[in-house]
Amino acid sequence: MRLQVGMDLVVVADVQEAVHDHADRYLTRIFSSRELGDCLDAPPAITAERLAARFAAKEAAMKVLRAVSENGDEPLAWNTIEVVRSISGAPKLAFSGRAAEVARAAGVADVSVSLTHEREYAAAVVVAQVEPA
Repeated sequence: MRLQVGMDLVVVADVQEAVHDHADRYLTRIFSSRELGDCLDAPPAITAERLAARFAAKEAAMKVLRAVSENGDEPLAWNTIEVVRSISGAPKLAFSGRAAEVARAAGVADVSVSLTHEREYAAAVVVAQVEPA
């Protein structure tokens, strides 16, 4: 077994700008309805921080999947990587579609995610346990 780590940092204002400029087109291309439900019920400043943290998690997960994949430069749809809440409220990742196929083929056995956000920045770290083929 080996560990693979991905990390990403996002400027919250960049996400706010994308939402402002592209509205639903941006939101539905990047985020699942479940993710939007977790984020959009907060005041606007917190909503942007939450969305930015989820965007960072998706980027960090893509870095992990590119590192372990045989075809590391293959693009993945943003919405095939989803940040969901466990029963305790802690974030976790769910892969679907092509992201799930890549993870399975690469031997990704388990994935953990940590999110953080504070005013101007949001960040995420993803750690994957990869089993040898």
